[in-house]
Amino acid sequence: MYQTPEPPELPDIAEAAADAKSLLDTVWDWIIADVATVPVAIQVTILVVIAVTTIALGRRLAGPVAQLVARADARAWLHRRLDRLGSLITPVSALLLTWLATAGMRVAERETELLSVASSLLIAWVLIRLITVLTRQTGVTKLAGAVIWFVAALAIVGWLEPFLAALDAAAFTAGNMRISLLTIINGILLVGALVWVAIFVSSLLEGQLRRIDGVTPAAGVLVGKVLRIGFLTVAVLVGLTSLGIDFTAVAVFSGAIGVGIGFGLQKVVSNLISGIILLLDRSIKPGDVIEIGQAYGWISKLGARYAAVVTRDGKEYLIPNEDLITQQVVNWSFSNRAVRLKIAVGVSYQSDVRKALDLMMQSAEEHKRVLTSPPPATRLVGFGDNSVDLELRIWVNDPEAGVVNVASDIRLHIWDLFHENSIEFPFPQRDLHITSADGLKETMAEVMRSRSD
Repeated sequence: MYQTPEPPELPDIAEAAADAKSLLDTVWDWIIADVATVPVAIQVTILVVIAVTTIALGRRLAGPVAQLVARADARAWLHRRLDRLGSLITPVSALLLTWLATAGMRVAERETELLSVASSLLIAWVLIRLITVLTRQTGVTKLAGAVIWFVAALAIVGWLEPFLAALDAAAFTAGNMRISLLTIINGILLVGALVWVAIFVSSLLEGQLRRIDGVTPAAGVLVGKVLRIGFLTVAVLVGLTSLGIDFTAVAVFSGAIGVGIGFGLQKVVSNLISGIILLLDRSIKPGDVIEIGQAYGWISKLGARYAAVVTRDGKEYLIPNEDLITQQVVNWSFSNRAVRLKIAVGVSYQSDVRKALDLMMQSAEEHKRVLTSPPPATRLVGFGDNSVDLELRIWVNDPEAGVVNVASDIRLHIWDLFHENSIEFPFPQRDLHITSADGLKETMAEVMRSRSD
């Protein structure tokens, strides 16, 4: 038998209202006791003044920073960073003024809790902006920003020291060394920061070396690689030493896994050594025009692992350094940048060949990229089935600007000159000689009879 369900019990409205009133009273009492006080009002006023001052200062300095960027060398590191350094003016000035205000309040024995919170937030802001200025890697910036804001939040709520103590408590012992989770995190951050600084400084020095007159591109790249390896080695050693790691234990541990890592990094090490060999023997260097396989272009960069070859159509081939040693490479600008091009031309047997050769020479002499030394030359290279085969030989000293375009320009000029001087280009032709026509006549007669039937 169907029974009507009992309606659910409704909460007591009066009791709920009493709880809400109690919560509001508690919040109001906290606001009256801890927020709406003279010390808090003073700190809020100071922060408002700092905010207005820093905003005005940022707008005031925006113009001079823009002028400094415009005057800087477009290739220099300063030019690439100054346009983003303006974003640091506001947070840095706000942080400095907040520190000064905090120091003054402490001298006056006033409360500084709100100023301390603002300082923590401003430090996080400055660090994130600084990382954004110094690196273009979006992933690194996002990760660093998340970590910095997390640490700032812990510091604001007062949980930073307990959190660090918990990380330090999670530890294990390896020989005479005590390794905690906090030690590992500190090691990763310290070594990572030092490695990043090493790469940044080495890249900066390498860029300056390339702009020094008298330093060849190969020497600049080689010195840059040596500096980078040296800085990275020093950074890792300093980082491990700062953490108090015993190098004896590290040597034993690295020896155990060194063989496995060596097999895994065999190609990487091979490319690194190959790059150093290429720079030492100067067989291939930045700026050379090379041809390897299907790639033809100039070397825009010779890195630790690969060489970047830019083609005329905008493609960029990343060729491992090992391939540049083990494979056949055509270096168009190894000992001499002059490159000879051969342009084949055919004329009919009824044309004036000597006149055609003179016109071909004229077309070469009138092109601005053709060298006068060695001079261009014309040759009659053969008698073909349909044409007299001629050849124009020219020299250019800028193969990176293209060689097909030069040949195309000269062919068009030859076309115009030949038409102006009645030099004919041959057409493919075949002569058919019938030795006996008797069989052909019989065949044609049969065809005609079959059609008439």
